Amino acid sequence: MRTAYSVETVRTAERELMARLPEGALMQRAAAGLAAACADLLGRVYGRRVVLLVGSGDNGGDALYAGARLARRGAGVTAVLLAPERAHAGGLAALRRAGGRTVAPGGAEELVERADLVLDGIVGIGGKGGLRPDAARLAEVAERSRAAVVAVDLPSGVDADTGQVTGAAVRADLTVTFGTHKPGLLIDPAREYAGSVRLVDIGLSLPPRAELEALQHADVRRLLPVPTGESDKYRRGVVGIAAGSARYPGAAVLAVYGALRGGAGAVRYVGPAGDAVIARFPETLVSDRGPKHAGRVQAWVVGPGAGDDASAVGEVLASDVPVLIDADGLRLADRDAVRARTAPTLMTPHAGEAAALLGVPREEVEGARLASARELAGRYDATVLLKGSTTLVADAGSVRVNPTGTAWLATAGSGDVLSGLAGSLLASGLSALDAGSVGAYLHGLAGRFAADGAPVGAHDVAEAVPAAWRDVRDVTDA
Repeated sequence: MRTAYSVETVRTAERELMARLPEGALMQRAAAGLAAACADLLGRVYGRRVVLLVGSGDNGGDALYAGARLARRGAGVTAVLLAPERAHAGGLAALRRAGGRTVAPGGAEELVERADLVLDGIVGIGGKGGLRPDAARLAEVAERSRAAVVAVDLPSGVDADTGQVTGAAVRADLTVTFGTHKPGLLIDPAREYAGSVRLVDIGLSLPPRAELEALQHADVRRLLPVPTGESDKYRRGVVGIAAGSARYPGAAVLAVYGALRGGAGAVRYVGPAGDAVIARFPETLVSDRGPKHAGRVQAWVVGPGAGDDASAVGEVLASDVPVLIDADGLRLADRDAVRARTAPTLMTPHAGEAAALLGVPREEVEGARLASARELAGRYDATVLLKGSTTLVADAGSVRVNPTGTAWLATAGSGDVLSGLAGSLLASGLSALDAGSVGAYLHGLAGRFAADGAPVGAHDVAEAVPAAWRDVRDVTDA
């Protein structure tokens, strides 16, 4: 599992480690890893032009020491000192001893334009807000240039803890981060600025509970429900789908499709789209008597394409089994009724739906995805799967970010498939956090497989879920 820790946690761990090491040893570890990553990116170091964008403090020191290592291997290294009076003295001396040179920001644009690699050491993990004008100008030139841009620890101008970007920021091709991932490297919009991320182990001792988690194939494999010799369709779990309307029958069909691909033993459908569902999926158990009289289920999915059918939402919320609420169901669900439930609840809004529930503009949710998911989980006392460019799953104690998504999933009906898939996992016995996380992981992977670089429909995503499932199952435990 990939984990990310807050700035405060990282700094505490760094202080504890530095107290046990010779002075400067920790920075040298970071600089060695950073220089190695830059060398790998360059391919050939000798004769290459490297420009360091150097701010004050340790982040600039990491860049200077790494620059010194590259200079000793024959690179032409120039450091642009954005705060000359506060540049890291030891790093600056090391660079000069290795043959590197320093310049002021004025007129440095040409150097950046001609560079093979630009190393961003402007602001460290404690930086807040956008870049100052001199730094912003050079970051813009670097983005337009042919140079590879490498960020030290995280791109300058992004918020390490939240992933927010509130002004000008460096756009990196590669971010070399030290000790652990920071939440901002895994969450949009900041993730878009980080490029590829390479983690350098510097020996930090971190607490077992991380601020953010990202499941990997092996983690998902261990969570997937797999039938045994004693399994039957009821022991594998029965998921109920209360979805669709005369206007949106397709939402019901797609939610059922996702549920059938999610591992449950049987799917019960309740709603006005029964004919459309049974025509496409004759194995579905169809009822028109409402959720209360549909028969026993181990979990419910309610809301996709439901229109204004508040009665079905109310009946489902009154049940004593786990419930997934999506789409129209989010609008129709009474918050007090959700909070009063004793069984788990999983809510799956996109940014617009989350904004409506929180009473804020959509832009606020998109710019602060982590805070929004946590806030919504707290307000409803539920697990929240916030869909989007980086899907987050949050409950009262944990937040997970999904690493498998693709922009091709931004297509009508894709969320209905996800709802059925995650609901099926709920019915199989997974917790709301695990069902949401595994569902998002498989859904994202299926989206990648189905799209393969081309437009894709929601039904294609559902069709590709078994391939995603097999891909995960083929991975052996580390």
